[in-house]
Order: sequence, then structure tokens, then C-alpha cells
Amino acid sequence: MMELLSPAGSLDKLRTALAYGADAAYMGLSDFSLRANAENISLEDKDEVNALKKAYGAKLYCALNIFFPQSEVESLDSYLEKVEGFDFDGFILSDPGIIKILRRHFPNAELHLSTQANCLNSYTAGFYHDIGFSRIIVSRECSLADIRRIKDLNPGLEVEAFIHGAMCMAYSGRCLLSKYLTGRSANQGDCAHTCRWDYRLALEESQRPGMYMPIAESDGYTSILSSKDLCMIDHLADLKAAGVDSLKIEGRMKSLYYVAVTTRAYRKALDSLERGDDDYLKYRDEIFNVSHREFSTGFFFDSEAISSAAQGSYIRNYRFLGLISKEVQPGIWSLDIRNQIQSGLTLEYIGPDEFCIQDSDYQTLNENLEPVSHIDHCQVCYLKTGKRVKEGYIIRVQA
Repeated sequence: MMELLSPAGSLDKLRTALAYGADAAYMGLSDFSLRANAENISLEDKDEVNALKKAYGAKLYCALNIFFPQSEVESLDSYLEKVEGFDFDGFILSDPGIIKILRRHFPNAELHLSTQANCLNSYTAGFYHDIGFSRIIVSRECSLADIRRIKDLNPGLEVEAFIHGAMCMAYSGRCLLSKYLTGRSANQGDCAHTCRWDYRLALEESQRPGMYMPIAESDGYTSILSSKDLCMIDHLADLKAAGVDSLKIEGRMKSLYYVAVTTRAYRKALDSLERGDDDYLKYRDEIFNVSHREFSTGFFFDSEAISSAAQGSYIRNYRFLGLISKEVQPGIWSLDIRNQIQSGLTLEYIGPDEFCIQDSDYQTLNENLEPVSHIDHCQVCYLKTGKRVKEGYIIRVQA
């Protein structure tokens, strides 16, 4: 079975990814990650990260995939010494120059080539395989036919491919737009996602200085720089036939709710593929309820699917309210609350194997277990319900 690889932008998201069905998770540490603005994993999280890996029998991959300037590569050795206690199975790299440093601290860890290295063909894949990489995370511009050729000509080499989430308008993430407009470099893990902004373009005629004539695509703005999101949940058999070994969900910067729902949908789809049934379909439809732009199949079949820009902004059908925590009394649960919960709403609870439970007959309680009209983030609060919920279930409400 193909590996399901989910994003873990924080310790909570790692816990969620594994609980909702991921076989493996990828994460960055506090430094040297290509998602500098994700919460990331801190050195203090080591024991819990290792415990989660053991409890779920999962694999963990550390993203060390920035391009290293001289000033930073000289501090990598001392930093990796502090990381040695993490039980990582592999490291995701863009810069092959750091292999020698990495091997001093993790002599047996797998080397995975980051998509940032733009591996597009069998010869490049073979080169990296020869110098010690066991897995290639292919460039997003690769088609299924390209992947099949890479696999056929490189026996023993694993291929990982992004199959869901945001796409970049630049060539596999090599974008200067963010640096130019905000001073934040995408190639150093600090992308401002300037391609997602709403732009208003205007023309100035030479004989009429200061008089700007707008160019608008729709609603007063153009989305020409905004790519469609990737979704391959209906094409897992094609990915398997092409020889893909690991299915990667994008999104270390995205919400815990996104990680849970997307991981669960692909887990059910993979299990259905192995059984030969379509029991996953109701879970598949759930990914359309998570914040996303227009979906496409990227470059896997042809470039036509991704050639036009996404129209409009993000589609959001639900608001994530929080997580069920411990049961403190029968039917009374402590909460990890993320957004205000008001009495009178129709709440929905979802779990790894619980599709959806609706609840209109609940009570919100304060820290003294007294009924209140609403409960808020950063408060000690509780939920009283007669529904069969469990620790870790997600609470949401229709937007």
C-alpha cells in the first residue's frame, strides 16, 4: 500500500495527523525549515514526538530543506547535535552539500530529496540515488508518465509526490515575488504568499500622467497569479500505477482541522482502493468543506488543468471551533477551544472513524461547571452533551 504522508506543522497537528490515519508525518524544527512561519516542532517536544511515533508505529521525516547560505550552514553542525534525540526516519533536503554534516549526527537516516530541488527526470533522479538519496519528492511539474519513467529507470528508488493542497504559481516554489514585495524570501522559509493577494492593475497613458485606467478581471481585481489547489483523491489508482510510493498532503501552515479532515479522507480512499470498494465517498466529499481554492489535478495528466488561475477567494463551508479533551464527569468534557462556542448552535463532532455527529442539545459550562451562554478561546470551559464523543474529536459549525 502507498504511504499516506501528512503535514505536522506543530505538535498538535502531528498528534492529529497520526490519529486520523497518516502512516507518516513530515515536520520542520524551530530552525532550518522551509516553513519558517509554521509553529514547527521545538527541541523540548522531543520526548512527546518520539512517544507518538512509537504509539502509532508511524514514520517521521524532518524537513531540513532550505537553501543554506554560508552564515547558516556553519551553525548547522551544533544545531544537529541538539536534535540527535529525535527518532527521525529520514530528512528532507534540498542542499546536497549538507549531507556530510547530517551524516555525523544521523548516520542511518534516509535522505529524501525535496521538491525544491526540482527533480523532473530519470537522469536527475538517478544522480541523487547514486549519492545516497533513497527517495525523490518529484517536482510538481512531473506528469504521471514522467513518474513511471523515473521509477522504471531507477530500480529501488522511492518516489513521493504531492497529491493535495496548495500549488505555487512559480516553478516548484522558486519564487522571487515575496522577497521583492515584502522582503520575505520564499526560498528561506518565509513566504508571504503574495501570489494569493488580490491585485488591481492599471494603465497610465504617457500624455495623461497620473490618470490610471484600471484593468480588472472580475469584481475589481485579478487573480491571475493565484493557482488552483491540487486534489487527486479520485485518482489514487492512477498514482499507484505510475509507481508512486508516498502520497504527500501539503499544508504545514494550515489548520489542525484541515489536517484531520484531509488525512481522514485520503486514509479512507486508500483503504477503499485496497478493498476494491467505494466506501470512502462520503469522506471524500468532506474535503470540499475545508478551506480551499478551486481544485485541479495539477500537472499529473496534462498542463491544461492548472493553466488557468483560480477564480475568487477561498471556499469555506465550516468553522473550526475546537477539540474534545478529557471527560471530567459523565457527559461533561473539557475543551481545547479555538473559536467561540455559543449555546443554540448546531454543533458537529467528527473523529477518525466517526463521520459526523450533530448536536443541538448541549450546554456550554464555565470553569465552575455552571451553564453560560457562550465559551471562548483561552478560557477554562466545558461542554455537556449526551452524544457519544471521544477525546480528540473535532468540533465544528457550518459557516
